[in-house]
Amino acid sequence: MSTPQRNPQPLTQPDAGDQHRPGTVTDRLVEANQRYATQFTDPGMDARPVLKVAVVACMDARLDLHEALGLELGDCHTIRNAGGVVTDDIIRSLTISQRALGTRSVVLIHHTGCGMLNLTENFRHDLELEVGQRPSWAVEAFRDLDSDVRQSMQRVRTSPFLLHTDDVRGFVFDVKTGLLREIDPEIAPEP
Repeated sequence: MSTPQRNPQPLTQPDAGDQHRPGTVTDRLVEANQRYATQFTDPGMDARPVLKVAVVACMDARLDLHEALGLELGDCHTIRNAGGVVTDDIIRSLTISQRALGTRSVVLIHHTGCGMLNLTENFRHDLELEVGQRPSWAVEAFRDLDSDVRQSMQRVRTSPFLLHTDDVRGFVFDVKTGLLREIDPEIAPEP
């Protein structure tokens, strides 16, 4: 099974004086898709991940999960949000992943330098003041990566909706070295 090679030229914002690249970023993404589709062949895959694993990670653009984990197209489900935090919607996606599509393992990945380390629930309150409506969601900001990974592992392991909670592991990805550091779910943070 082979997939088309990625275009090595990144999609970057045009300079203000660049008249050769009109349109929005979305326009350029659609154009890139059209180039991709000319070489695309249906790999004949099922929606069920080959490795029966779901990876929950932060949406940070610096994390190339497939490359960092040695994954190929079709190997896993990838579920991303701000911080890689296990929220109700992550539980929803994991439940569908397990119950409808056969995954059995869950890998949780936070990372160094995460923007969620710099936010607080004040973000939500400021947003309410700005738009006149309080968001229904929590920011889920955190100050300690390891503790939040442990909390996320606990949320997965205790969810009544998930069938498979025995292979749940959490990691912190170092954005400077590319290495994963596993978090022991049993170690409590120091006072």
